[in-house]
Amino acid sequence: MPMPSEPLLALDGGPPVLPRGSLPSTNDAAGRTIGPEEEAAVLRVLRSGMLSGVWGTEVKALQAEFAEMMGSAHAVACSSGTAALHLAVAAVDPAPGQEIIVPPISDMGSVLPVIAQNAVPVFADLDPVTGCLDPEDVRRRITSRTRAILVVHLFGGAARVRELREIADEAGVLLIEDCAQAYLARERPGDPVVGTIGHLGCFSLQQTKHITTGDGGLVITDDAKLARAMRLFADKAWPRDTGERTYLSFALNYRMPELSGAVARVQLTRLQAVVDRRRRHAHHLSAALAQLPGLTTPAPAGIHAYWYYPLLVDGLDHAGLRRFAAALGAEGVPCVAGYIARPLYQEPVLREPTAYGGSGYPIRGRIDYPDGECPVAEALVSERLLAVPWNENYTDEQVDAMAEAIDKVHRAVVPA
Repeated sequence: MPMPSEPLLALDGGPPVLPRGSLPSTNDAAGRTIGPEEEAAVLRVLRSGMLSGVWGTEVKALQAEFAEMMGSAHAVACSSGTAALHLAVAAVDPAPGQEIIVPPISDMGSVLPVIAQNAVPVFADLDPVTGCLDPEDVRRRITSRTRAILVVHLFGGAARVRELREIADEAGVLLIEDCAQAYLARERPGDPVVGTIGHLGCFSLQQTKHITTGDGGLVITDDAKLARAMRLFADKAWPRDTGERTYLSFALNYRMPELSGAVARVQLTRLQAVVDRRRRHAHHLSAALAQLPGLTTPAPAGIHAYWYYPLLVDGLDHAGLRRFAAALGAEGVPCVAGYIARPLYQEPVLREPTAYGGSGYPIRGRIDYPDGECPVAEALVSERLLAVPWNENYTDEQVDAMAEAIDKVHRAVVPA
């Protein structure tokens, strides 16, 4: 309990630092950077009468513009960030039962495409500060069955992706980067942006991402064969470039429509400014929190993209972490304890697999996912990680109030 001289937490009946719901959110217009240019783009497509990305011009232009922005030879647009990852895994083309190394903290969309291609997810543990794949543990998990490594740049912070590329090259496997949360992030100042270090880089245009079309995805690569494989997989393996109506292989329909392509093109012009504003406010908050003991803020400054603002808190147990998150929410600052409820390998879809007529293929009988598989990830989710949604439209005054709220909760909840 707080000392008598300290303000009473809103969770315990005291006044909140910020009114609940007063911060901009990506779920409403106040937290999105959308303007008349997007409206004009939508009208342009509607008035053209061509809404299909197959025959239209907007999706094709988006692919060219995104590839140029990222510095890649090819970009392939699709219907969602999960679809983007599925395109990448399909292009890698694992044989049934081959393995793809994945992280245990992410959205399940980073793992389900592996299962969809009849490959086996193998979980490697995480760096305790970034929450991204630990290259040393990845190296330990590689076997003769490994086909690829799939790394997630969590919350907008880059993984140790250069090391992971070296490991992939040594093992003769491919590296897929999930950059859904990390537009324009870099591992170090002066490095290329994430998504261009691996063989394939996947991005999301979902509602909460840095830029959005509601849903949508993009994949970049410098490999022409991988790019063609992804274009085919997104379009039922129909080779539009040859003029034939033929179907070359098993594939799905993950096409992006023209309306999404047109909005995404405008959103791309806003991306750098969105990331810059997120960075400026995040650095402001990090400076304000620098003296709080046992609290680790995102690092390094300047190259993190800040999709969420992650905080690591020492000295708490499972209940304490959840009380911290609840108390911060009551002070008007949304916060999620652990980001996800449990490491992904503890989810029923992997622990109790029922795919393919109840057979559980390709997991059941091939691999187990016991507790303790990734102890760093389990500690992050249970005891250390707080995820605060971040937004480019915060004001300086709101960031100051967020710092005040975090300080208030920290003093009351974290043991001295």
